[in-house]
Amino acid sequence: MKSDFYIDRVDKEYSKDLLYNYHYLKDESKDFKSGYNYGLFRHTDWDCPLNIGGCLAVCIFTGLPVPEIAKGAFGLERNQQDGLFELSRLCVDPNLQKEEYNITSWFVSRCIRRFRKDANVRAIISYADSAHHTGIIYRACNFDYFGLTDQKKDFYFSDGTKHSRGSVKGEDGEWRDRTRKHRYMMIFDNTLPVLWKKEKYGTI
Repeated sequence: MKSDFYIDRVDKEYSKDLLYNYHYLKDESKDFKSGYNYGLFRHTDWDCPLNIGGCLAVCIFTGLPVPEIAKGAFGLERNQQDGLFELSRLCVDPNLQKEEYNITSWFVSRCIRRFRKDANVRAIISYADSAHHTGIIYRACNFDYFGLTDQKKDFYFSDGTKHSRGSVKGEDGEWRDRTRKHRYMMIFDNTLPVLWKKEKYGTI
């Protein structure tokens, strides 16, 4: 029963074990960006075999990673972007998902409700990596869908590592297509001028 659970703020250290064990970006989860982090806990006790340090799920909201996102989505300059956030990490213990029907959408909805009490939230953007999932949870939580990100490429050196910054002129390697992401957004400030085109999922 959902009444068996509660949500509370957690710090980065408390979040990372669950992310490292279960998130598909586990290799990056030891150095993820922390922000407003919320954890899911069971009221009963700490002896449940599902628990990793008592935390059964994590939902993390951070500021937008680059100002260009808000510029593209809303036409806002850097000094106009307060209150814009990204739901940057979501992870639920898979055993709990099997045990408790709709626990993920229930958890996300209540995290958003709590987040809006803790911060001035004008809009939340989130992405679903098309190589891993389509964002069905966001649709279940009433996020609007704004299609796929533009196709981009990344340069990979001959040893397989991805180039991060600077020129690649003369380097040995190849350009590879970057996985496109599904874009979702939940808007609370109706004065925001949305430039992204809302789409019906599955029309692409």
